[in-house]
Amino acid sequence: MKIKIGQHLIIGLQGSQLTDRETQFIIKHNIGGIILFDRNIESIKQLCQLCLDIQHLRHKLPSKQPLFISIDMEGGRVARLKSPFTRWPAVAKIGALGSTPLAFKFSKMMADELRSVGVNLNYAPCVDVLTNPKNTVIGDRSLGSDPNLVAQLASALVRGYIKGGVIPCAKHFPGHGGTLIDSHKDLPIEEVDLKELNDVALIPFKKLFKSHLDFIMTAHIKFPKIDPDFPVTLSKIFLQDILRKELRFRSLVITDDLGMGALVKHYDKKEIPILALNAGCDVLLFCNDFEQPEISLEAIYKAIENKQLNEEQIEKSYSQIVNVKKKLLNQPNPLPIDEISKLVGHPDHLRLAKAIYEGEIPK
Repeated sequence: MKIKIGQHLIIGLQGSQLTDRETQFIIKHNIGGIILFDRNIESIKQLCQLCLDIQHLRHKLPSKQPLFISIDMEGGRVARLKSPFTRWPAVAKIGALGSTPLAFKFSKMMADELRSVGVNLNYAPCVDVLTNPKNTVIGDRSLGSDPNLVAQLASALVRGYIKGGVIPCAKHFPGHGGTLIDSHKDLPIEEVDLKELNDVALIPFKKLFKSHLDFIMTAHIKFPKIDPDFPVTLSKIFLQDILRKELRFRSLVITDDLGMGALVKHYDKKEIPILALNAGCDVLLFCNDFEQPEISLEAIYKAIENKQLNEEQIEKSYSQIVNVKKKLLNQPNPLPIDEISKLVGHPDHLRLAKAIYEGEIPK
């Protein structure tokens, strides 16, 4: 059991190359994936080599599974890949145009560029319905304030990512569109009930669950009228009763970064991963605190020994992770560099991005 736990983790790296310590940690603990940030990216060639080095580790892992190589590429201000990659606009621009074919092309072209360099999982689309116009945390990251339009466009975005060979991850369940507090800094508290969520914020998620969606990301938000004790990421009520039983979501649930202020200001770091796994999360995300994955693994190992974790649930979760990898990551390496250069910043991509920036639907 212990050796399977690492597949439940996606971790951040410190720089543009794998360090010996990171390499040893990934192999020893059978780590499931990596998340890339600006600090990890210098050039196309360097990024390809990094992704290649990461995937080569699979041959040394106990599970022999390819790794998720993930990124935040929504467009607009949430974009890790800079020029010569296409600079895509924020999805609010797509929401304003209201075109599902445009949304599909947007994500398909973005996915083509991501997949070419070896990125296989994107934390997008952001399907939060913007219910509070003062919410700058989400703001133009949202497709809009109409839940049905958000649902239609998000569905097209999901299909585009899948067509381009990148796994989409819809976020932030059950909806981050009403918050004012940034969960990177502290825990937002939302005074809405389940009926209100069902009537607005959950509409896009319900539609996406019918679109072969393999991942959703939880929100670090507390809804006291629904679960008075825990934020969504740590909540059995949200993840088991609502998400699994009522909404019948059968695929993978990943946490938002477990190092964010919303959690670490209110819970012990050793307690957080145990609560998240027991609540029903399949994958634990660690972005910027490079000590937290090791602290978490030791806590999880101890919790297994002490029977504090539901081993049957973890086994089922592990099987789902492996099945998704077998289904979708059978060719995980980057393309040859000459093929990449033909896709990154392709003229068709640049034309589409320019048209969206200018508020036009290309003919």
